[in-house]
Amino acid sequence: MSKESIKGVLDLDPWLEPFSHQLINRQVEFNHWYDKLTHAEGSLIEFSNSYKTYGLHSLPDGSYKIVQYIPDVDAVSLVGEFNNWDKEVHQLKKVNNFGLWELTLPPKTIPLDAKYKIAMKKPDGEWIYRLDPWVHRATYNKDNKQYEGRFWEDDYQFKNQRPKNAAQHGIKIYEAHVGISTPEPTIGSYKNFTENILPIIHDLGYNTIQLMAVMEHAYYASFGYQVTSFFASSSRYGTPDELKHLIDTAHGMGIQVLLDVVHSHSSKNVEDGLNMFNGTDHYLFHGGGRGNHDLWDSRLFNYTNYETLRFLLSNLKYYIDVFQFDGFRFDGVTSMLYKHHGLSYGFSGNYNEYFGDGVDNEALVYLMLAHQLMTDISQKEHITLTSIAEDVSGMPTLCRPISEGGIGFDYRLSMAIPDMWIKILKHLQDEQWDLGNIVHTLTNRRYGEKVIGYAESHDQALVGDKTVAFWLMDKEMYTNMSVLTELTPIIDRGLALHKLIRLITFGLGGDGYLTFEGNEFGHPEWLDFPREGNNQSYHYARRQFNLIKDPLLRYKFLYAFDKAMLKLDVTGAEYTSLKHEGDKVLVFEKGDLVFIFNFNPTQSFVDYKIGVEHGGTYKLVLNSDAEEFGGHGRLDESQQYFTSPEAWNNRQNSLKVYIPTRTAIVLQLTK
Repeated sequence: MSKESIKGVLDLDPWLEPFSHQLINRQVEFNHWYDKLTHAEGSLIEFSNSYKTYGLHSLPDGSYKIVQYIPDVDAVSLVGEFNNWDKEVHQLKKVNNFGLWELTLPPKTIPLDAKYKIAMKKPDGEWIYRLDPWVHRATYNKDNKQYEGRFWEDDYQFKNQRPKNAAQHGIKIYEAHVGISTPEPTIGSYKNFTENILPIIHDLGYNTIQLMAVMEHAYYASFGYQVTSFFASSSRYGTPDELKHLIDTAHGMGIQVLLDVVHSHSSKNVEDGLNMFNGTDHYLFHGGGRGNHDLWDSRLFNYTNYETLRFLLSNLKYYIDVFQFDGFRFDGVTSMLYKHHGLSYGFSGNYNEYFGDGVDNEALVYLMLAHQLMTDISQKEHITLTSIAEDVSGMPTLCRPISEGGIGFDYRLSMAIPDMWIKILKHLQDEQWDLGNIVHTLTNRRYGEKVIGYAESHDQALVGDKTVAFWLMDKEMYTNMSVLTELTPIIDRGLALHKLIRLITFGLGGDGYLTFEGNEFGHPEWLDFPREGNNQSYHYARRQFNLIKDPLLRYKFLYAFDKAMLKLDVTGAEYTSLKHEGDKVLVFEKGDLVFIFNFNPTQSFVDYKIGVEHGGTYKLVLNSDAEEFGGHGRLDESQQYFTSPEAWNNRQNSLKVYIPTRTAIVLQLTK
């Protein structure tokens, strides 16, 4: 294979030239696996359709068939309520020497929702009982405190088509967790989310939902990142049908839904997980130390195992086909890309970090296969599938097409931005804010690779940290957020900066924007799941959406601002024309919009001259100081702004504006 296969990424970034050999090698390895899978299975799509045959299914004639990959065992049986858990009744037959077993059962053998397990006889004669790795439903048993597999099939009929071009004006993501999406101290349901949260998301203007903790996980406090049953949607929120209805309803609102998928590791649970499934430590995983993630206390997949690829790629296609998810946010990508998993590793940006011995090319090739599968499905089904990488390393080519020599992601999360905001709020006084550093962090991204900007996600909401609102206003949020109380200096500052932080991140932070549910209106509390350390309390495992419905509370102002902000089209080219550290004034253009920020805590500016590239008349389209957003109403909303042909700040024209203290305004060219 020649350099032609990586020409796209080399043209984009000539600094990659010294690493051409490594780039070509991963293309070779990807093509090796792609050819191997398509030759053996017909196509990558057919290979990933294995979810239709593996596991337990009913057949058109009413009979049932179970197919399982289980190497290193002497016998396999299907046991359950339907045969009194007798391992002698339904014994699977060995199909080949590669560990494939199957059995066909007569009609009416297995009732819907019946409990079942896979029984296996180890070479030493011991029988072990495990959940089906492909099980579609697992429910919690309070008596033995474990999850139990159930036979589940449904015939839900989707009513709405997937939204086309949902994110044509920029992807705007609402990161959400079904379980916490209720003001009540309990576990929320798919039904509650559909009826009560989807209308809020639609009203705000988000065009994408990123659903967390959907894949079944035994430990609720893991936030869904310790998956036990990969093909089962979490039963703690309801049935698979109810999740489908949620996605179907979102599609009807023109909102696409992404799944937070965890293919970076798996729960260590044995009784209700994949770990030690067949009695060995290398079923789908690496054996020995390489198969363990010590910090996460979890198991690591062997991406060179043929059946591991079948399992994981089928898992993606299952959620695309059966639930009609519109793509994925891949969790733990940094951990996958590097043998050191990014632990205690400070990435400096040196290219040797991305192409040296520390890179896990096996996982990297898996990610390429996953994106090739998504591309193949998109082309065949004429749909758009989106992928987002949770990667802190900034690996070059991560968000470029495979055809150019890239890995295939559409976006990476710009994880340095929320870290920056927390450090600023934690360590600096207002007068010490460095506009140059803020702009650099917001715009520091690889050319040609798209990123999602955000001020805070679920990571910043977790107990042990504080949300942006909490850093700004802390305990006064419990006493002074009523419009009937005096607007204290802390609340005044908090409301103002909460809006400015979001707006500048929205405008400058990348090619898309994300918020974590509740943070858009300044949720007053952190997030903490029930655990031993808090006496299994659900008090902080909830989102108080009731706060935005109370007209006497100031949360409604932040909600209204977020809604107005999202109406702006920020997909155009950007240019920062002013970063005045003394005045604390920042100006940048995005498409036909001009963003003007005054971060000064004490000084307003009258007739402040700014530069704009295009001459003409500008109108005010967003004003953070508007009374409807909890501001002081110091600007005339109807005022028009006329440019002068005088060049200013490297722009061809200029105009003058009034910018009150701690205020941001957005102007739009009208003619």
